[in-house]
Amino acid sequence: MPAVDKLLLEEALLDSPQTRSLLSVFEEDAGTLTEYTNQLLQTMQRVYGAQNEMCLATQQLSSQLLAYEKQNFALGKGDEEVISTLQYFANVVNELNVLHTELAKQLADSMVLPLIQFREKDLTEVSTLKDLFLLASNEHDLSMAKYSRLPKKRENEKLKAEIAKEVAGARRKQHLSSLQYYCALNALQYRKRTAMLDPILGYTQGQIAFLKKGYDMFSKKMDGFLASVSGMIQRIQGELEAEAEAMRITQQELLSGSDAIYTPDYDASSPVINRNLIQKAGYLNMRSKTGLVTTTWERLYFFTQGGNLMCQHRGEVAGGLIQDLDNCSVMAVDCEDRRYCFQITSPNGKSSLILQAEGKREYEEWICAINNISRQIYLSDNPEAVAIRLNQTAQQAVTPITSFDKKLENTTQSSENMAQTVSHNESLPEHANREPEMEQLIAPGTPIQFDIVLPASEFQDQNRGNRYVIERFVAARDLSL
Repeated sequence: MPAVDKLLLEEALLDSPQTRSLLSVFEEDAGTLTEYTNQLLQTMQRVYGAQNEMCLATQQLSSQLLAYEKQNFALGKGDEEVISTLQYFANVVNELNVLHTELAKQLADSMVLPLIQFREKDLTEVSTLKDLFLLASNEHDLSMAKYSRLPKKRENEKLKAEIAKEVAGARRKQHLSSLQYYCALNALQYRKRTAMLDPILGYTQGQIAFLKKGYDMFSKKMDGFLASVSGMIQRIQGELEAEAEAMRITQQELLSGSDAIYTPDYDASSPVINRNLIQKAGYLNMRSKTGLVTTTWERLYFFTQGGNLMCQHRGEVAGGLIQDLDNCSVMAVDCEDRRYCFQITSPNGKSSLILQAEGKREYEEWICAINNISRQIYLSDNPEAVAIRLNQTAQQAVTPITSFDKKLENTTQSSENMAQTVSHNESLPEHANREPEMEQLIAPGTPIQFDIVLPASEFQDQNRGNRYVIERFVAARDLSL
């Protein structure tokens, strides 16, 4: 049997455009199956109606054959041999009518009824779950839009908690409805195969049983085939039960996790940030201008591909290029009183893109990932190792204050020793007794010290709008203080 494609339940929570695209394929398949099932059911109901008509016709034929004897012909009654022959045929037809009645009942139970049950139960269930999934998805989008509009300044913690709880509830509802919808669509791939085989199997078995008395040879030729079909149906049913059990266990495991995964920015107090990313994907809010002073925000799926930032709407098969990240700059910005906003600017500074992340961790990781990509690390043989090495080097380049103070003490002590030596040597020129100049206080080979840019969240609070490295030259007058 061919492998059956299925929707991954693990992807239901993320609800990425790729999953939505695959979901649309399953929905299209379900729509085609529904249309074909209706056509097949109409045809089988016509067969069943014809069989019922055959029962009525044979019953009427038997009565008509028996009525020949009661006819008053003008030239006298019919031939006795004809009458007895017709009576014999009437009995045969009557027996055939019994077989036709049994066949009609068998067609109703084993051909028409299973297909009706498949349409009314399975296909209707899929349609109902689809409607619930769309409703839950819309509710989640509305709650996320409300959450995204929360102001950054003067936050109302009570309002924020209420909206976050609303988002969590909507996200859990969407997750549950998507899991049920995905399970139903996956199971439909098995049920549609049995649903097509069961009715025709019932029809064939009914015809064989009807003709078996007079056509033993015909029925013997079909016994082996029908037995194999029955075995195949049983095996598919077994696979369906195993798959249903596996999906049930997976669904329980996915739903048994902490409710924190449904809450946006749940780890804002202590996020675990990966600063070595060279690729990133997830939903972001993108700002677009609709007029001279008006803007709109749209929640879209973004992902990096090499040195490009791609954008993809739900249901789209592939994403489109939104920004070339090579040599671009990225910095945290304040934008319309929204939180977690950052701006990507092209190398020539002529174009920029403002995005908003859902939480602090996503906000920090997006900035780090774009910064790594802008350096074209992805072109190296081992980009992950290069990213780690560069970030470690950047951390080591930051000179702690303690080491600076230590250098100051050593320099001061050396100056005092020099002054004592000069005071005991009166033969030296007058300018040797003067205090050392500022430049002389700097030890030879002392490097220029730099403060590396702070993490995005601290950087935004201390120096908004500036993304570059802040240079601090060690002045001699600072050493004398």
